[in-house]
Amino acid sequence: MIHAEGLRKRYRSKEALAGIDLSVPAGTVCGLLGPNGAGKTTAVRILTTLLRPDSGHAEVAGLDVVRDAARLRFMFGLAGQHAAVDELLTGRRNLEMFGSLYHLPKASARRRADELLERFDLAEAANRRVKTYSGGMRRRLDVAASLIVSPPVLFMDEPTTGLDPRSRLGLWELLRDLVAEGTTLLLTTQYLDEADRLADQIVLLDQGRVAASGSPAELKRRIGGDRVQVVLRAAADVPQALDLVRRAADERQVEVVDERRVTVAVEQGAQSLIRIAGALDTAMIPVEDLSLRRPTLDEVFLHLTTS
Repeated sequence: MIHAEGLRKRYRSKEALAGIDLSVPAGTVCGLLGPNGAGKTTAVRILTTLLRPDSGHAEVAGLDVVRDAARLRFMFGLAGQHAAVDELLTGRRNLEMFGSLYHLPKASARRRADELLERFDLAEAANRRVKTYSGGMRRRLDVAASLIVSPPVLFMDEPTTGLDPRSRLGLWELLRDLVAEGTTLLLTTQYLDEADRLADQIVLLDQGRVAASGSPAELKRRIGGDRVQVVLRAAADVPQALDLVRRAADERQVEVVDERRVTVAVEQGAQSLIRIAGALDTAMIPVEDLSLRRPTLDEVFLHLTTS
């Protein structure tokens, strides 16, 4: 549903995109991640016809983003980093206005607005001015506006920035429902737990290039399997603990996370945990916490990006 090959874009001396490839199957979620300035927003702007690439090729829903731009704009929804709604209008009038911009007949725009207000739990606030809405309500209205013509593809650029945890969870549920119904979703986000929860595929950008791609589980496996984490009560015990953990984990490299926390990748998680616990107990090194866990996307991010 989304396909790009060799996309490049330069802003004067800075190369924002240095030849990225991207492929997103229909009915799936692709999380586009990367540090600030990695090229995420530039990629979204090219895929949504707001920016022309310097070179390369991209298609969305089978239409070329440059040659077929006018037709393509009716085939996707876009929710940017900031809610693109008019605060002086009511929620219902905002949606009707978006319908008119897409050239929907007035009756169809009103009917679609009512459907979306109900679906996004905004029906009771439909006749209130948007300036009275909470941040979560504005973001839901913005997403609703991007769906006014039931597009097969939805682009979301950092959709939950600034939302409280309850509002984020609510929006995640709405997005899952849309994808379950067949919508293809590409989102950029700074919240790695968001990508972990929602994305079928992650594309990690770094300095305008694809640093890694794959499912969340595949990317986690790239930096190791299970990890044993030890939190010591006293920082002074770290040197001795490092040696003990290394030997108990078959001489694997132990990483010092902070002044009291060390971690080591292991193949046999439970058995390694038992050996490490026994070694620390025998040496009478006080431990505040000892746990077995899988790598997080935060660790993948830090391991695979340079900025």
